[in-house]
Amino acid sequence: MAAHKESIGNVLRVSFLVCLVCAVVVSTASVALRPAQHDNRMLYRQVNILQAAGMYERGMDVRAAFEAIERRFVDIDTGEYVEMPDEYDQRRAARDPGLSRTVSPDPAGIRRQARVAEVFLARDEDGNLSRIILPVHGYGLWSTMYGFLALEPDANTVAGIGFFDHAETPGLGGEIDNPRWQQNWQGKRLFDDDGEVAIRVVKGTVADDAPDQEHRVDGLSGATITANGVNHLVRFWVGEAGFRPYLERIRDEYRGDDAADTRAL
Repeated sequence: MAAHKESIGNVLRVSFLVCLVCAVVVSTASVALRPAQHDNRMLYRQVNILQAAGMYERGMDVRAAFEAIERRFVDIDTGEYVEMPDEYDQRRAARDPGLSRTVSPDPAGIRRQARVAEVFLARDEDGNLSRIILPVHGYGLWSTMYGFLALEPDANTVAGIGFFDHAETPGLGGEIDNPRWQQNWQGKRLFDDDGEVAIRVVKGTVADDAPDQEHRVDGLSGATITANGVNHLVRFWVGEAGFRPYLERIRDEYRGDDAADTRAL
């Protein structure tokens, strides 16, 4: 009788039933937790946008604070706003040949770029534009680095930068998450007086009296390739193939309003 219970057929039946039960439990848990996972991803994204814009405070009601952020969609070629569904995913669109294009030359290692990008606009209590937040990404040493670049209403002065998804080496390239390094970006200017992209991550530190110091950002000690990656991705996304047409439009409207009222943007 004991031998019958330990037969190969019986062992296989028991194993199959155990696997079936486990599969049902895992699948049920996955489906049940999906809404919560989606909410957590959205919350994490909102936190990173607020952090890049310098609007995040520990313990704050993130969802309430994010009500001051407006999500818009921009045609990369024209810099004009376009209508897209709320569920539009720029990263997914970049993988769709019908919604994207090949990047060439490609110093930032992007490969494909969505034709429509999302931007986030922060406004003050009077409805005036206070921050322009751009999603940026590019390849570092080990991974694609995804982050946000926040600008002042003049569409030229950096308000902040942050990265929320990467696999760079902790303590080296991973220092792109270090608030002290991110602070080096604040107040830097993207474009020179001729309108050319001038922002650049340099090797070493930038002296206060260095020529063009307003366009230079400290490098990362021991992480030259990651620093170069950040340099390339920022210059790409504020350049002609990135958000430059959009930023020029914002800058022209800002100057036309003499920085007094940017509610029409």
